[in-house]
This record gives sequence, C-alpha cells and structure tokens, in this order.
Amino acid sequence: MDLSGHDFARGIPAEFTPLDTIAGFPVRPGRFDVNGATPSDSGVNFTIHTHFGTGCELLLFRPGEDEPYAVLPFPESYKIGDVYSMFVFYLNINDFEYAYRIDGPNNPKKGLLFDKNKILLDPYARAVAGQRVWGRPKKGAYHARVVQNTFDWGDTPQSSRELSDLVIYELHVRGFTRHESSGVRHKGTFAGLMEKIPYLKELGINAVELMPVFEFDETVHARTVNGKRLVEYWGYNTVSFFSPNSSYNASAADIDEGRELKELVRALHENGIEVILDVVFNHTAEGNEHGPCFSFKGIDNNIYYMLTPDGNYYNFSGCGNTLNCNHPIVQQMILECLRYWTVHYRIDGFRFDLASILGRNEDGSPMNNPPLLKTLACDPLLRNVKLIAEAWDAGGMYQVGSFPASNRWAEWNGRYRDAMRSFLKGGNWESWTAAWCIAGSGDLYGGFSSDYTGSYDGYNSCVNFLTCHDGFTLYDLYSYNEKHNEGNGWDNTDGSNDNRSWNCGCEGETDDPEVLGLRYRMIRNACAVLMCSRGTPMFLAGDEFGNTQYGNNNSYCQDNEISWLDWNLLKKNHDLFEFFKYMIHFRQAHQVISRKLPDAVCGMAPIRAHAANAEITDLPEGARTIAISFAGYDREKGQDDVIYVALNTYWEEVPITLPKLANRGTWHLAVNTAGDKNGRYFYEGRKMPRISGCFTMPPRSVAVFTGRIR
Repeated sequence: MDLSGHDFARGIPAEFTPLDTIAGFPVRPGRFDVNGATPSDSGVNFTIHTHFGTGCELLLFRPGEDEPYAVLPFPESYKIGDVYSMFVFYLNINDFEYAYRIDGPNNPKKGLLFDKNKILLDPYARAVAGQRVWGRPKKGAYHARVVQNTFDWGDTPQSSRELSDLVIYELHVRGFTRHESSGVRHKGTFAGLMEKIPYLKELGINAVELMPVFEFDETVHARTVNGKRLVEYWGYNTVSFFSPNSSYNASAADIDEGRELKELVRALHENGIEVILDVVFNHTAEGNEHGPCFSFKGIDNNIYYMLTPDGNYYNFSGCGNTLNCNHPIVQQMILECLRYWTVHYRIDGFRFDLASILGRNEDGSPMNNPPLLKTLACDPLLRNVKLIAEAWDAGGMYQVGSFPASNRWAEWNGRYRDAMRSFLKGGNWESWTAAWCIAGSGDLYGGFSSDYTGSYDGYNSCVNFLTCHDGFTLYDLYSYNEKHNEGNGWDNTDGSNDNRSWNCGCEGETDDPEVLGLRYRMIRNACAVLMCSRGTPMFLAGDEFGNTQYGNNNSYCQDNEISWLDWNLLKKNHDLFEFFKYMIHFRQAHQVISRKLPDAVCGMAPIRAHAANAEITDLPEGARTIAISFAGYDREKGQDDVIYVALNTYWEEVPITLPKLANRGTWHLAVNTAGDKNGRYFYEGRKMPRISGCFTMPPRSVAVFTGRIR
C-alpha cells in the first residue's frame, strides 16, 4: 500500500499507534465501545458485533465499485466478547466505502443465516452509498460511507415547548414540493422544504412531522401498473436507521452526508418550528424468508428478528418481518439511534410507527412493562424529546388509551379520528364519545369525572387527528364514500375500508355548487373542531387548501400527481387556507383550549359538555347537537378565558342557548363555518358579533364563541 503523502504523526497520540499490518494497512485493536465507523485525524475506527458469528472481515471499496480493493480479516485478538473492533490508520473518508462479511453456521430452521460470501451493511452506518438518485435501482450490495459530524449548531437551546402547545403538520419531504406548482428551486428535497418555511410560518404551525427520512430503497418493489411506475414512495421499509435518505438531498455530491437535513432542521428551529421524525423500528426492508439478506439477517438473524419455531418470520408489521425490539441488543441499537438523531440532528420528537410492536416479547406476546419503552422514557438524553406512539400494530394489538406510557409517551388518538369522523358526518350515535374527544379524551388518558368536570391532566398524552398520510385527505374525506385505489394494482383490495367518509351527494369530482359548498363547509367543521379540541392537533399537509388524492387512501406507491401536493389549489382555495390560519391562531391565542388554567372568575367549570340548551349538561343519547365549554383564568392576560364550541351535525338548523356568564359577561361569535350573508366564516377582535345568549345553528355547521367578562 502506498502511504506517501501521509503525515504519520498528525493527530496520533503516542499511545495510539499501529501495532499490526493487515492487507497492507497499518492497524490496531479499535475502540470496542463505539459502534459503527468513527473517523479521527489518524484514521477510522470500525466496530461491529455478532453473537453467533464465528469470523468477520472488513471490506473496503472504491466509490461506486462492486469489488473490494481491500479485505481486512479481524484477528481473534481484535475481538472482545461478541465485539470486533479495528482501527485502520490513514484512511481518507472521501476515498472509500465499506461493508462486512461474517462467517458462521447456516441453519435456517434455527434462524442462522450466516454466509461468509455475503456482503453486509453496517447496522450503525451513518450514510449509505449509491442511493443518491431517486428512483434509480440499487446495483449490487449496500455499502456504507463514513461520516464526519462537524456541523455547527451554535448555542441554540433545545425547545422547551410542551407537546400540548404544538400544532403538528405531517408531510412527505418529496411530495411536499415535487409538483411543478410548488415554485421552489430544489423540488422534492430537504432544500425544497426549507424554501417553504415562510409558507409554514404564515400558516402558523409550530411543528412538522416528517414521514420517514431514514435511508430506504424506493425501488425495492418497483412495478408498472397502467403505464405508471410504482415505487415504495412513503419510505416505511428502512434500510439503515442511522442514515438520512440521501435521495432527498439537492446536491449530487456524496460528501458531508446529512448536512442538508441539518440545515433544514436548524432553519426550522430558527423560525420557531419543531421537527418530529416518523420512525419505523417495527420492521426492516429485509422482509421475510423470501426477502433479501443485506444487513441484520446476515449478522444475527435470530436476535434482530422475531422468528417462529421453524425459523420463519413473525409478521406483526404487515411488511414481512418484525424487529425483536425487546432483545437487549436491539434495545441498545434503538436507544443509540434515537440518541444519535437527538444529538447530531437536534430532532425534537419521534413518532413511532406501529409502536405496539415495541411492547411485544421475543415470542410476539404482549408485555406488561416493556423494557424498551421504559428505557426510552427514562433516558437522560431523550428527557425533553417528544415520544409519540401509533398505539397499534398489524398483528391485532390495539392500545389506544392503554399504551405503556411510563408517564412519558403520547399516543396518536385513533379513537378521536374514528369517532369525530362519524359524528361530524351525522353519526349521532357517537355523540358521547365525540364530547369526550373534544374535551381531551379524559376517559382514555385520565382525569375528570363523568359529568366532564374536575381536574384533567391527560392532554399531554393525546395527539388528535382526522387525517394523516394513511387514509383520505380531508378534501377526499368529504368527496368519496369509497376508496379508489385501483391505480395501486391490487384490485382496490388494499387500504382501509373503514373510512367513515361522506361524498356530500356526489362521488368524486363535481361542478355542482351545492355539493362543493357542503364539502368545504364540512372541511371547515373538521378544522374548527380539531383546533378547538383539548390535546395536540395534527393534520396532513395540503388539507389547508383542499389537496386531493382522487380517492386513493393508500398512496404508499404513488410517486406522482396523486401524492404530490398541487400548490395551484392554494390559490383556488385561498379562503380555506385563511380559515386554517385563523383557527391555528385562535387556538394559540386561547390557552384554555390546550391546558387546564386556574378556576375562572365567571364561575364556569373548567370543562363541561352541553346539549343544545346549555343548561343541560347531561347529554341525551344520540344528540345531534352538542357543545363543549372550556373556562379558566389566564394569568398572563389577567382575565378569564372562556370558549364555547358548538356542533350541529343535523341537516336542519337548530337553535341553541349559551351558558350564563357572571358579572354581566357577554358572548361573542368567533367562528361560524356556515358563513354569514357576506361570506365571512370568522371574526377577529372587536369585529366579533355579540350574541345575546341564543344562536341559531345552520345545518351541518360549527360555531365557536368567546366569553368576555366585565
């Protein structure tokens, strides 16, 4: 090996010098307690562990080449316990890619899949090579690249916002700006999203939830249906948990991996917007026994995956395999991964896909006190990071309201989605559940009594939503009675059949002004109720301007106009956008919606449910018209904060009365989703009309009132 030009003394402490030569490279035993590949001025430290493997080789590749230019076997003296570690001197991290080969027994019935000829990706790889161009099929085996974490975050402190103070905006990095109408320079990338930060600020959201940004291979199951190329667009089949998806980078250069994502996070933080990542620790892209073997399978298959007694894969994820999350080795990897993203990418929170899997034992059975969940809840580095569970899995475990929270975990409130969808379209049988949901789902997350009064501390456990990536957009929720997933190539059998949607009288696109008027009113209803519900609101990007997926409720494979946001609709439906802006601002201006304040001077209870007659606080079964009141004393403003949210889901108008306010207080109308004769749907400040105590609710409408105490 030609080492000319190297400064042998540069950055090498006297006690850390080469001891051996392997394949022409000066080496020595490495840092066994540091997983992955870690660079220094002297070279690179490579550490990997395998419990059942009997031998390990480090492979070095020239960038873009399939055959290694060097193979470095680990001597037995470079192994402690199950850990192999080697420090290779004088490597330039921009000049090579790396992978491993691991020898060991091959007995699939016992879950052992070792193959000394198989090239394996480092589970702790900080970057994956060859994935830069979106849609280009991967050639050959996966290789990793070594990353230097030198990004300067300055002295910006970690966000101290409570989860309940957030308004979360879920988006797909590529789909958010890929459409020609997005108007950004770097379409479909981290940089393109950064160009849209002024828009996000104008909208008023203060948190983005990014659909998977860990490295994934979108081409792994690519196929053509009706002339369209379908790919794994959403990104839920993870290839590498520590690596950002390089095809979301605007730059074509394979250097300084992660810089563009870090710049995006920093820019969002500078504009008061937190970043939550959708993470997928329930399965990987290796699939089942028919899937590829490129990493975990070849390192310790029966440790990393849940296996049946005959060596096949349990499939609680619905994607072929299930990570064995509560094995100590896998626990360690997940913890190190989340710590890495928290420290080196300054991520504010994580939403865990199919999180109930994280609470399953190695045989798939549910655990009473899952060690992984408790470990993450108690970890000091993750202390202020939001942990949000999708509290169900594809194996039938549904834990909404019962997820093992350790006083730290929040949940996607699936019951809120289902009950509110039903009630808003006229399902009066859901009236009681809807009241609980708007009031914060205290029956699920603890707190108040059956008459909706008393203290309530459960709202930090609850993320309310009506739409997300999985299902109809908000526009489609009121445009389609049935899913229309024919373009996915599964004869419309994929995607949920339980949508609780309503097409308002016509399936799909229409020019009928009455149908369209009703649809947009239903969208405003949904927005108003979501923003006036206790708990953390979340909505899908594009809902604020009526984005459609043309009835597709499972667009996981649609990298095209079905999934890309059409920004032309922002101009077309600008009044809807303005309504969303107003409702987000209204929520943020009235803390009583999101938290329990000191008792109100006006004498109203902190939270109470009401019938059409506000004096009736015991809701009749099957009520079509309900209301929820929030009241408390806002110390910052030095006055009561009183909100009354009324919903009429009936197809006829209904007169309602409002509660009596002490001290000659008055009610004022802030929102009327049916609009007034001038086409106004909301009012601000002193322009809010004063209401005498009675109000006629138009058909299928929501009204929001504020109380002013003299």
